[in-house]
Amino acid sequence: MPIFRNDDVDLFFTDEGDGLPVLLLHGWACDSHDWSWQIPALLAGHRVIALDHRGHGRSSAPAGSYRPQVLADDAAALLRHLEAGPAVVVGHSMGTVVSSALAVRHPELVRALVLVDPVYNVGDATVATSIAGAAQGPAAAAASAFEGAFYTPTTPPSLRTWHRRRVLGTPDHVVADCVLGLYEGEDAIGRAEVAATYLMARSQPRLTVHATRAGADFERTLPTGERDGIHLWEGAGHFLHQERPEAFNELLLGWLGSGGFR
Repeated sequence: MPIFRNDDVDLFFTDEGDGLPVLLLHGWACDSHDWSWQIPALLAGHRVIALDHRGHGRSSAPAGSYRPQVLADDAAALLRHLEAGPAVVVGHSMGTVVSSALAVRHPELVRALVLVDPVYNVGDATVATSIAGAAQGPAAAAASAFEGAFYTPTTPPSLRTWHRRRVLGTPDHVVADCVLGLYEGEDAIGRAEVAATYLMARSQPRLTVHATRAGADFERTLPTGERDGIHLWEGAGHFLHQERPEAFNELLLGWLGSGGFR
């Protein structure tokens, strides 16, 4: 089993294919299996690296901080170990915050960003609810949060079941500490008021795909370049890359092919 030891954590990853490196970063209480819909398409012309964040999937779950900055440093250490930077970094949900932190903290390792339904536009009222939920039975609260916020009537029941079972299998301290890391404190870069300043430091081209108008509108308040793309998929659920994989893969590969990321 491919494991990279970074200080106090064992990180599970896969590294396949040749060409432009693409690093895939999953979301909260998930794992790198989330990219099973994208990996075959990407392998046609890319080197594809998929990581389980600390505390998730097959990686170990030490005590300590689970802030996005810490997870970003894990990803940076892996890219350096594999000599795979600069890479296109693709993140979903919490992974969009980790990807953005990686781009700010280690810009030399990030060629471009692809962010799937970012969660760094969360306002204070939602933050309070999230923190309160994290303080109560974490895995059960997280499973309820998934069901209440992340799906649409057309989301396949199999996806709902798969997601729920992974959440319930994630250690309670990881579920809680990731939420607190995203939204609690002055350096919580999942909070819109913090992210609005922090994300100004991203300099890489980025493609973002949003399931909500509020998310797309927030993204448009941030600096953009000529190669950037901001897309709103109304009616999609939070796991839009799994619900609409063919459309997402076409958008992703088209953007990579047109952007000169070689």
